[in-house]
Amino acid sequence: MRAAAIGIFSSLALMEPPVTPDRDEARRWAVEELSNPRYPDATPGWLEQMWRDFMDWLSSLDGGSGAGPDFAVPLMVLLALVLIVAAIIFVRPRLNARRAKESGDLFGDDDTVDAAGYRTRAASAADGGNWSAAVVDQFRALVRSAEERDIIDARAGRTADEAAAQLGGVFGTAQAKLIDAAGIFDAVRYGEHPAARTDYESVRQLDAELLTLKPDFAGQANTGFAVPR
Repeated sequence: MRAAAIGIFSSLALMEPPVTPDRDEARRWAVEELSNPRYPDATPGWLEQMWRDFMDWLSSLDGGSGAGPDFAVPLMVLLALVLIVAAIIFVRPRLNARRAKESGDLFGDDDTVDAAGYRTRAASAADGGNWSAAVVDQFRALVRSAEERDIIDARAGRTADEAAAQLGGVFGTAQAKLIDAAGIFDAVRYGEHPAARTDYESVRQLDAELLTLKPDFAGQANTGFAVPR
């Protein structure tokens, strides 16, 4: 965040004309930056409304004689910078999360860990109070275990939602819990939401519960499922 803010101020410092523009130039800077399509695609509703209100305010300044008070231009530049920084804070993490979710699978780059290994890692993270890491590895253990039991095929690129949907189809009594667990996993790994002990315990208990259930493949399509032994 600090580096991004420094970059913004550095860019403005190098622009022609210098950092003390007239009113029209300041408004043009704001319009060009804030109208970038990467912002409206992912901004929260309140930020979009703030942007529109700010642009309306800029337009209203043209209604007078055009001279305006001395503090108008610095205030316009300051408000533009505030909105740009707010967009960086709130928008970029959402875009990064979206790209990560679209490009990566639930196991990440390392797909060599077995279910027992993921459970060990989850328990170790939980012992250290790192509930986010514990949730992520515990859900991975749940899915890896299903692969090792030949319930679903081992497949690169599978998302948490896909795994929950497939497992919910053969573990009907645990379907709602699987959907909830996948939602927790996505929120923690991609949405950067902090996890709590209760999140970890719910996924751990679901993992243990699935080990006691017998999958029911009746009426299920073959895609994504392993041939039961």
